[in-house]
Amino acid sequence: MILGVGVKGVKENRGKPMAYDLLVKNGTVIDGSGNPGYRADVGVADGKIVAIGRLSGKSKQTVDAEGHVVSPGFVDGHTHMDAQVFWDPIGSCSSYHGVTSVVMGNCGFTLAPCKQEDADLVFKNLERAEDLSRDAMLEGIDWSWETFPQFLDAIDDLPKGINYAGYIGHSAIRTYVMGERAFIDKASEDEVRKMQNIVKEAMGAGAIGFSTSRTFNHLTADDLPVASRIAHWDEVRAIVNAVGETGKGLFEIAGEAPGRDPERIREYHQRLLNLAVESGVPQTWGMFSVRAAPDLWRPYFDLLDETARAGGRMYAQVHSRALSSLLSFQSNTPFDNWEYWSEFRQLPLAEQAVKLRDPVIKAKLIEVASREYTGPRVVGAEARPPEWDFIYPMEDMVYDKPSMAQLAREQGKHPVELMIDMSLERDFHMFFRQPIANENQDHVLEMMKHPRSVVTFSDSGAHVSQIMDSSLQTHLLSYWVREKQALTLEEAIKQITYNTATMWGLHDRGLLREGMAADLVVFDPSTVGARMPDVVHDLPSGARRLKQTADGIMHTVVNGEIMLTNNEHTGAVPGRLLRS
Repeated sequence: MILGVGVKGVKENRGKPMAYDLLVKNGTVIDGSGNPGYRADVGVADGKIVAIGRLSGKSKQTVDAEGHVVSPGFVDGHTHMDAQVFWDPIGSCSSYHGVTSVVMGNCGFTLAPCKQEDADLVFKNLERAEDLSRDAMLEGIDWSWETFPQFLDAIDDLPKGINYAGYIGHSAIRTYVMGERAFIDKASEDEVRKMQNIVKEAMGAGAIGFSTSRTFNHLTADDLPVASRIAHWDEVRAIVNAVGETGKGLFEIAGEAPGRDPERIREYHQRLLNLAVESGVPQTWGMFSVRAAPDLWRPYFDLLDETARAGGRMYAQVHSRALSSLLSFQSNTPFDNWEYWSEFRQLPLAEQAVKLRDPVIKAKLIEVASREYTGPRVVGAEARPPEWDFIYPMEDMVYDKPSMAQLAREQGKHPVELMIDMSLERDFHMFFRQPIANENQDHVLEMMKHPRSVVTFSDSGAHVSQIMDSSLQTHLLSYWVREKQALTLEEAIKQITYNTATMWGLHDRGLLREGMAADLVVFDPSTVGARMPDVVHDLPSGARRLKQTADGIMHTVVNGEIMLTNNEHTGAVPGRLLRS
């Protein structure tokens, strides 16, 4: 296969040389198939790959990729960029890590269908569950739609650095059909029929599928379940079967939590399997390992194979590391709403730094932080009451480190005192990693290697001040390939290109082949990796978010145009709306 590509390129050069818009020369092509890499040039014209081999034609722009890998652009199937796309033309921070195509609208959270005057209904679903500032959405979104097809048209018209595909979300559908009742009531038969018709219309306009949430982690700011969680399973089933009638699309679900009871787990799994088989719609959901129940994920992976044997298609979305809240005095600490701390944390950071050096104030903060937590339930990616044996310092991007409890014991300090001291030493440019799930990295590797899993789930565009998982792709390359040597470069790239593109039906992407879309990443495998995150206030209305760029990525090419060079935007906005 590789020889065929190379020979074709040589033959073209023995005849009349081609003219290219972009020519990437002297790189090691790892094409996304899993096949071994090979040295070749890649020629691009009109947004497509037109030649791979030893090329010498004229080009408007030439990149020397000597010492670099040339791979397909990375595809992330689990993001929440529905709002961000309106104010961020480059799709950060995913684009900094080689991502050229994303799927948004996961977990039932979309901005359509919705009338502008009802925008607070969709904001209510998004604000807490996905940590999206209402003020940022109000200021940053130019609302020009009501229906989902109109929303897609609005996205189509925006300048975009990367490519976007989108689900239609269950919570938005419910609030559009039911209004405020969506947060408390079961839908009537007539309302369910309306939802089915809305979804069919969305699929006809190019939606990638239908998404919903049934997880207890998704709450509104006033502690109500998001709208999709109120739906009876029969409502979900009816809508997914409507998707099936269109002959395309996926069903994504943020799943229920049946606990550890084998009968409850089996009943839930049977519903998922039956729906996948009867609807014919490929089904996907995220899965993590958790230390409180370390083997709870295994029956879910057995379900993937059981569903395939029954005639359905089902895939698990998995992460490349622990899912972690990032704690910092610049963003969130576990104690921000605790007694004494809550008032202290309202002060400007400079004033907090002064007071933290006061022994009396510092001692009081430590004493309060040592008490048992008695506040409201913590959900999602919100900072949890600390278990110091499972919180890790993050002053650099070295992943495997001793816990704060271990370091505190070695230094004869309380962990809170150590957290304060380490933060002051670095002028608050210090994070602490608090894993929520995937604490066991052996489980992470096992899940990534499962044939019915895809490595994705950055949640980019959501939890913007709480987590930073837009770098899961560069972590895969730096940690599992380079540091641990648990995966080959070819295996890892296939995971985040061909596998993800294929599952979401983006069949002209995810491989380097003549005729495919020219989404490319040119990176140095010896240095590629995430940089330390920063806290910035660059959202509309000045809202806060975490930002993280990457080392080792020389160029990110989208539809044949160089969009980023060494983390800097070139000004190009070649991204497209990817309709199903």
